[in-house]
Amino acid sequence: MKIRLLLTASLMLATPLAWAQRDYLPIEQRLSAEQLQQVGLSPQQLQLLNRMLSDAQAAAPAADAVPPAAPAMHIGLEEGPVHSQVQGTVDGWEPGTVFVLANGQQWKVLKGQMRLRQSLQSPQIEVVPGIAGRWFLQVDEDLPKARVYRVL
Repeated sequence: MKIRLLLTASLMLATPLAWAQRDYLPIEQRLSAEQLQQVGLSPQQLQLLNRMLSDAQAAAPAADAVPPAAPAMHIGLEEGPVHSQVQGTVDGWEPGTVFVLANGQQWKVLKGQMRLRQSLQSPQIEVVPGIAGRWFLQVDEDLPKARVYRVL
């Protein structure tokens, strides 16, 4: 729910309407009843969001000032791959399998399943970023990658 609240706030601040208006217009007046229902915020959350947006707009530059352009990024791709070594033996993976790396990171398999013909002892691996924050763990370039997320 907090993510939805922050996402809504950032979207509202990024719109030309938010930059162009000097007086704050509450969200209830900006969105249709259907849009408000889709957002799913409680009255208390709406009140907090309106207060945050109003305060942010008061601190924002004047309407004729041009906001700085956001850097062009592909979400998730701005970070490079992680190269490390798995601690222990790898027989395969399935959703829920946790890989503990020598660099201290832990990655948990979200999607993908594989049984290796031979166990690998502490193999070198690469965790590569994908689009929209997705990450993929690769044990061998000839094997399918497992979709993973970082747990530590």
